[in-house]
Amino acid sequence: MLNDFKDKTAVLTGAGSGFGLECARLGAKLGMRLVLVDVQQDALDKAAQEMREAGAEVLARRVDVSSADALDALGHEVAARFGAPHLVFNNAGVAAGGLIWETSVREWEWVLGVNVMGVAHGVRVFTPMMLAAAQADPAYRGHIVNTASMAGLLAPPNMGVYNVSKHAVVSLSETLYQDLALVTDQIGASVLCPFFVPTGISQSHRNRPAELREAAAKPTRSQLIGQAMSDKAVGAGKVSAADVAQLVFNAAAANQFYIYSHPKAIRSVQTRLEDIVQARNPTDPFADKPELGVELRKALRTGN
Repeated sequence: MLNDFKDKTAVLTGAGSGFGLECARLGAKLGMRLVLVDVQQDALDKAAQEMREAGAEVLARRVDVSSADALDALGHEVAARFGAPHLVFNNAGVAAGGLIWETSVREWEWVLGVNVMGVAHGVRVFTPMMLAAAQADPAYRGHIVNTASMAGLLAPPNMGVYNVSKHAVVSLSETLYQDLALVTDQIGASVLCPFFVPTGISQSHRNRPAELREAAAKPTRSQLIGQAMSDKAVGAGKVSAADVAQLVFNAAAANQFYIYSHPKAIRSVQTRLEDIVQARNPTDPFADKPELGVELRKALRTGN
């Protein structure tokens, strides 16, 4: 759908690290104008400087994507400076783990605010701008990519609030794809479902709101275990964020909806869907690696 990136505008949230940063680097290399958005000012400043040195025109703004007003203001600024964007990457996200009943109300609000409402605000603000551009110019092409996770297609234990948020992003994105198809052939949509890739997602606590930091200083046992498991899995990932960025741009060019960093992980999704179709109880998520299940159950039940 969007196969000519030169002189086009990309809006990228979570642009200070991980997938957002690597997509910004690739966009700069392809000659795009870049709108870089992140909540972490130092990371944003560093990314903006790098992209400018690479020759890109950059608009960098510190924005909390969970804020409707902040996204509205960003949309107005983007429209005034660049017009409608061509690529929107709703990528900002945070992670939190632990047994689902141990997640506080404020933690639910934080994770859903960033992971779900951040995507919803990006879609709400930029899609009408893109549709107007498409109506005004038959040659206009645009694409929206929302970052979910394999956790949006599965339900791994001890990751409840994160799972819920990413399932919502998958559903939102599938609906966006279908809704766009009703009204235009000029704008496409994709959902990115990465598995464990070395990014900053496991260190989301660095941007945790101040009112949550005190509670986070006294994590439950399950939350400590979840953090350790996440750190280990993400750090051991063999697919890089740069690899995933290339997949994102390839998908935008090919109008490919589902983007997987680890296609072999789809087997677990197939098992889950078979559970649903056959109305059978959810399959043990550790069936392929039972020793991990034994280790986690032991740690949670005995404290060892």
